[in-house]
Amino acid sequence: MSTHSSSPVGRQRPRRLRQTAALRDLVAETRLHPSQFVMPHFVLPDDAAEETIASMPGIGRQGVTPLLRTIEGDLKLGIRAVLLFGVPAAGTKDAAGSPAYDAKGTVPRAVSALKRAFGPDLVVITDVCLCAYTNHGHCGVLVDGYVDNDLSLEPLTRMAVAHAAAGADLVGPSDMMDGRIAALRDGLDAAGHVRTGIMSYSVKYASSYYGPFRDAADSSPQHGDRRSYQMDLRNAGEGEREALLDAAEGADILMVKPALAYLDVISRVRAVSTLPLAAYNVSGEYSMVKAAAANGWVDERLVVRENLHAIARAGADILITYHAREALREGWL
Repeated sequence: MSTHSSSPVGRQRPRRLRQTAALRDLVAETRLHPSQFVMPHFVLPDDAAEETIASMPGIGRQGVTPLLRTIEGDLKLGIRAVLLFGVPAAGTKDAAGSPAYDAKGTVPRAVSALKRAFGPDLVVITDVCLCAYTNHGHCGVLVDGYVDNDLSLEPLTRMAVAHAAAGADLVGPSDMMDGRIAALRDGLDAAGHVRTGIMSYSVKYASSYYGPFRDAADSSPQHGDRRSYQMDLRNAGEGEREALLDAAEGADILMVKPALAYLDVISRVRAVSTLPLAAYNVSGEYSMVKAAAANGWVDERLVVRENLHAIARAGADILITYHAREALREGWL
């Protein structure tokens, strides 16, 4: 007889289900699958080009030709969705961000190539925002130095329509203009793209975690910041309101960005909406793990595993993360 049979903990022992890896897997409440991941890509206008991003180890900028090879490899790992950010041709940026809606621009050409190569096996999502295409780096049209909300809706809609015409499955407006989901939905429908979905950056904070991304996309504001249109980091209830407004305007998928610093917001949005919910594990969150791992301060495999499960545990169905390829290739999950 066990000497512990009369222990006061007696019948209820949660540790019984933690004894082996197989038991822990059997009762795990949160599970990750490759089909949940979206891999972001930065697309260059030169089809053959490849460039490293110093602040994002392991992530680069690619033209269409190497991009096709990269995504072919990712499909073999089970990554079936991509999010494209375009870099316009040198010297084409202007105050209105007109390269953003050029039907022959970087992103439409990449979308067309990806759909020709992979068809329905790959979900192609495109970022819809003017910041990388304006010479001032803001996400909309400036009037007297201020981003004019309503004037920005027309070029954003034109951008979404150009991406849909090229074959995008989903467009992802990240600009945070009020009313842009309704404007995009109306514009897409009027252009005959009723099947193109909208993955809205519904709850996007004015975050300090975007620094490496701005290196990658060359999208830093030339003056001021984005706090007049992106959300205040102190507000969580406002995130629920933004998400519900986008749902009412016709969004098909909602998103919280960044992810790790806003797990509480992911949970709150999950509680108020049944729409699929994405979370963006952003560049700064990625690069901090990479830097700490490079210095031997953390075990990258274990930290990435913990971070991605935390995002899913908070309520995200879809994980947009730069870790996706390496985590799946190396078996970290």
